[in-house]
Amino acid sequence: MTAHPRPGAQVHFGVFFQGVNHTTIWSDPASGSQIDFETFRRVAQTAERGLFDAFFLGEGLRLREQDGKILELDIAGRPDAIAQLAALAGVTRHIGLVATQNTTYNEPADLARRLSGLDLLSGGRAGWNAVTTDNAWTGENFRRGGYLDHALRYERAGAFLATARAIWDSWRDGAVATSPQSPHWAGADAVRPVERADDHFQVSITPTLPRSPQGHPVIFQAGDSPTGRDFAAAHADVIFSRHGTHFDDALAFADDIRARLRAAGRPEDDVKILPGTQIVLAEKESEVEEKVRWVKNGQYTGQTALSLAGQVWGRDLSHLDPDGPLPEDDPEHRPISETRGSPRHGQDPRAIAREWRARAEAENLSLRETVIATTERSGFAGTPAQVADELARWVRHGAVDGFNISPYLVPTGLDEIVDWLVPELQERGVYRTEYTGATLRDHLGLREPLTRRG
Repeated sequence: MTAHPRPGAQVHFGVFFQGVNHTTIWSDPASGSQIDFETFRRVAQTAERGLFDAFFLGEGLRLREQDGKILELDIAGRPDAIAQLAALAGVTRHIGLVATQNTTYNEPADLARRLSGLDLLSGGRAGWNAVTTDNAWTGENFRRGGYLDHALRYERAGAFLATARAIWDSWRDGAVATSPQSPHWAGADAVRPVERADDHFQVSITPTLPRSPQGHPVIFQAGDSPTGRDFAAAHADVIFSRHGTHFDDALAFADDIRARLRAAGRPEDDVKILPGTQIVLAEKESEVEEKVRWVKNGQYTGQTALSLAGQVWGRDLSHLDPDGPLPEDDPEHRPISETRGSPRHGQDPRAIAREWRARAEAENLSLRETVIATTERSGFAGTPAQVADELARWVRHGAVDGFNISPYLVPTGLDEIVDWLVPELQERGVYRTEYTGATLRDHLGLREPLTRRG
C-alpha cells in the first residue's frame, strides 16, 4: 500500500437513498415515508444545502424474499429512479442526480435517451450507476429471465456503454440555435445516425436529443470483483466502492484501481473513488457510544435479527425470542440464498453459525446481540471534529476522494452532517464553501467524457 499525499485535496460527499434495506430505521417515529416525493425532496435539498456533489438513488428490480416469501421487513415501493430524479431536478439547482440503471435488463437506445433527457432537464447534472445484475432470480421479472451467463455480464455492459456513448456523441457541438435570428433550430448536419451491431445489440437510430452542458451523464460503477475493477478502469468516471470502513483496506483498493487505470492507458486520478459509508455524530465524546447503540438497535430490531438469523439457518425462526439464545441445532448445509441481496450470499451457513456461537458464548450474548456484534461496523462515529479529522486524513492520503453517505434515518438523517460536520470540514479547508461549477462533472472535478478527448 502506498500513501499518496494530496495536501490540496477536497472531500466530496454524495447521499445514497437506499430504500430496500434494514439499515434505514424506517420504524422510528421520526422516519418519513419511503415513497412520498416530500421525503426525497427534503433529503435532496438538505444535501444541496450541504454542498454535496450528488443525490444517488438505488434500484430494486424485484422485491427481496426469504424462504420463498416476500420479506415484509424491507422497504418497498421505490418509484422509477429517472422519473424521481427528473422531478427533483425541478426543485434543486446544483446537486448531481444519479440513477442506478441495469445494463442487463434495459436496452441502450431507450436508456441512453432517458438518461440524456434527465441530463438536459437538469442542466448537466445527471449520473448513471451502471449495474450488471445477471441472476435468474431478478431475471424472472423479464421475458428472457436468467438467460445471461455470469461471465458475459460485463461484456454486455461494455457494449451497452459503447452504444450509449455513440448515441450521446451523435449531435455535433453547436448544433442547436442560440439566437432567434438563426435560420434553423438545428442544421441539417446537426445529428448523424448511429448504426451499431455486435453480439449483444443491433441498433439503428437517429438520436433525438443534443448533448447537455457536461457532454455525457457521469458514469458510476460499483462492481468489486477483478473483472468489475477492470470494467471501472476502462469505462467509469466514479467508483462507488465498499471500502469505506478501514483505512488500510481503502488505500489498498485505491492503489489497485490506480494500477488498473494506468494499464488501461488512463491517468491514475481519472476515476474518483467514493465508498459508501454511514456517519454517526454526537456533540460530546461521552455520548458517541450511546448514539451508536441507539442506531444499531433501531436497525436490528428483534424481528430483523430473527430474519437475518433465519437466513443463516435456512428456515423461519420468527417463533423464537430474539433476546434468547441462538438455535441449538445446526443450519442446513447449503449456500445462503441470494434473494435477500445479502453480503453473506453463497457462504457456508454452518461456518457462520459456529462463529456466532463462539461469540455468543464468550460474551454471553442473546441472538439479537450476536447479530449486531457480528455485523461489521460500517463507517464512522464520533464528534463532528473527530470525524472531520478522519475524513480529511482519508482524502489527503489518497485512500478515497470522498464518501457516499447512507443516512440511517430519512429525511432528517443528513441534518447533523450538514449542520455539524460540513462546517468542521470547511474550517480545515478540505470542503467547498460554495458550488463553483454548474454540472456534476464540474462538482467532481472530472475531465471530459472519454470519447470526447483529443
